[in-house]
Amino acid sequence: MNKGEFEMLLFAIARIHLNIDTLETRYSDRLDFHDCAVWCIRAALTAAYDAGVIEGRRNASK
Repeated sequence: MNKGEFEMLLFAIARIHLNIDTLETRYSDRLDFHDCAVWCIRAALTAAYDAGVIEGRRNASK
């Protein structure tokens, strides 16, 4: 996975599981800090872990 693919993956996880539109810093508390339920955070972390497992298996098979 290259850097661009990694960034897209993080963005997708943030958008899908945390309802965060961008991971860019916007220098505004209202835009940069988010209130997230623990089950949403858990889902996002699980998605990131699962993506890492898949990437690890892909690299191991090379």
